[in-house]
Amino acid sequence: MSKAEVTMEVGNDGVAVITMSNPPVNALALAIIAGLKEKYAEAMRRNDVKAIVVTGKGGRFSGGFDINVFQKVHKTADISHLPDASIDLLVNTVEDAKKPSVAAVEGLALGGGLEVAMACHARIAAPKTQLGLPELSLGVMPGFGGTQRLPRLVGLSKAIEMMRLPLSDVNKFLQLSKSISSEEGYKLGLVDAIVSSEELLKVSRRWALDIVDKRKPWVRSLHQTEKLGSVSEALDILKISRQQARKTVPHLPQHQACLDVIEEGIVHGGYSGLLKETKVFNKLVLSDTAKGLIHVFFAQRATSKVPNVTDIGLKPRNVKKVAVIGGGLMGSGIATALITSNIYVVLKEVNSEYLLKGTCNYVLHVTANVRGLVTKGKLTQDKARKALSMLKGVLDYSEFKDIDMVIEIPVVVGSCTGFAVNRTFFPYAQGAHFLVNLGVDPFRIDWVISNFGLPMGPFQLQDLSGYGVAVAVGKEFATAFQGRTFESPLVNLLLKNGRNGKQNGKGYYIYEKGSKPRPDPSVLPIIEESRRLANIMPGGKYLVCGIGLRFANVSSGICVAAYICGQPRNSGDDTLPVVNEACRVLDEGVVVRASDLDITSVLGMSFPSYRGGIVFWADEVGPYYIYTCLKKWSAISALDQGLVKRELGLVKFVYGEEENLERTKKIANLKSQFSVSYRAF
Repeated sequence: MSKAEVTMEVGNDGVAVITMSNPPVNALALAIIAGLKEKYAEAMRRNDVKAIVVTGKGGRFSGGFDINVFQKVHKTADISHLPDASIDLLVNTVEDAKKPSVAAVEGLALGGGLEVAMACHARIAAPKTQLGLPELSLGVMPGFGGTQRLPRLVGLSKAIEMMRLPLSDVNKFLQLSKSISSEEGYKLGLVDAIVSSEELLKVSRRWALDIVDKRKPWVRSLHQTEKLGSVSEALDILKISRQQARKTVPHLPQHQACLDVIEEGIVHGGYSGLLKETKVFNKLVLSDTAKGLIHVFFAQRATSKVPNVTDIGLKPRNVKKVAVIGGGLMGSGIATALITSNIYVVLKEVNSEYLLKGTCNYVLHVTANVRGLVTKGKLTQDKARKALSMLKGVLDYSEFKDIDMVIEIPVVVGSCTGFAVNRTFFPYAQGAHFLVNLGVDPFRIDWVISNFGLPMGPFQLQDLSGYGVAVAVGKEFATAFQGRTFESPLVNLLLKNGRNGKQNGKGYYIYEKGSKPRPDPSVLPIIEESRRLANIMPGGKYLVCGIGLRFANVSSGICVAAYICGQPRNSGDDTLPVVNEACRVLDEGVVVRASDLDITSVLGMSFPSYRGGIVFWADEVGPYYIYTCLKKWSAISALDQGLVKRELGLVKFVYGEEENLERTKKIANLKSQFSVSYRAF
């Protein structure tokens, strides 16, 4: 592994070129930050140095702060591992230095990398350089002065947009972070000039000397106010941004915190803003949101490391034809992305009926997706027609013979019913049905799950996907995992009563054009009949009944799982059987590592990324709490051998060797994979 280092060369022209080197993206590791300070101190001492150019090695300026440091902070809960770079380095050492600095930017300048460049007195960039501040997607915010300098360089509205305030989808961070090009940066005033890569250092050196000779302005961005506008105008913009953030990302603290820090700088000056930025940044790093998002960041990258493939130097082949298993919402979305990237897609369905529906999905979903791209100007009509011609629906695997890749989910998994996502999450829907048949309002469950962070609850999702799919999948899991599933009569009753969810406008919800789905009270008699047939409790009784019930004795107002288990520690109790199943999946070796289940839960089931994925969340909640909840569930029904039967791995997490269980070695290995912070119970 290459050593992270900072070097300095002084030319005959009196310009010191300070180069950051930390492949592959010159991340600002602690050694780089210390090296920058050391080389700047040397440049200030030397009489033969008139000016400084800061650049990165290998055609990249810097991809930002080394987030491995965040993991160290999370393990120790000690913020002393974080550098004092915002004021000590970028203000005292760079911006307020007696010798000017020019940033020679190429490739990318993201996060802390862009913040270093903004502290310099000018920025010269190569064409197509990426510029951005994506820190919010990691649960933190710019911490090296970006909240103060970016609004002063590009204006408040554009700065808020570049910092991605607010996100409309909390899982979008898994995609490439939003950035602007150096060309757009030049138009905004973030970049002072664009030159070829070959001329970059030469022009930057000359620009630095021109500042010394007063032929170019010596601009300290922290002191600029022209683009901020009046304080009242700025406060109006911030007010609107806060409202948008509360609406679109109510669960995430970093957005409001970032706006507060920006406001501090506008009202009380840039230096005051920096002081608050450092304080708030340190607090955000230790937040549960940052822990979850940073965990998923690393977990996603770990999925590309496949034992006996990537570790022995095998090279990937070009992908021209891909098979997608399943033509539902997710499958059609994946198919859309592929065909619009000029990749031929074979869509596999399980029988002719579903293939017909898959074709319908192709027409309704994929076509709608493609037309949407045309409407937004992201795709021409000709390219749209070509894309739609590149999809084929099939019933068997004969078309797979020349496939380059099969997509179920982008994680290597073993062969089992449901693979990773559906296998882990089948208790989610079944657990929800168990609760409804126990007496819980399904709309309350949906509200709880949405409030927990998923896009929608299990019953609205079932309306969306159709009940035929639910019946087919339920039968498959009941056959594969006999004795530990819950077969609810509710879906069949709904179908019998002519309901099939959104497909025919009749489900748990009422669907009217132009309106949001709203609970359908006429479904109540069907639910009552299901409860009678399910007969979960002796004598056909159930704990509660009726639609719209609220539990006054539970302060957070969350479904019957909390009602049964007492005061909740989290509003995700409906997912506890999923954690139980995740332990089985890990114990059976279905996935390579526990973090793979975190990624599959985020990408495959839209589990909120800021909670870190299903396994990470379970670890944070605590195995003992999960075990206790499941035990209380089973105590009120005859399901102790079924859906809520505690998996051996989960029991082992809680009680160690006390239960005298078998498979000690496998469970010990599971503990290691699960990365549980062992607690004394």
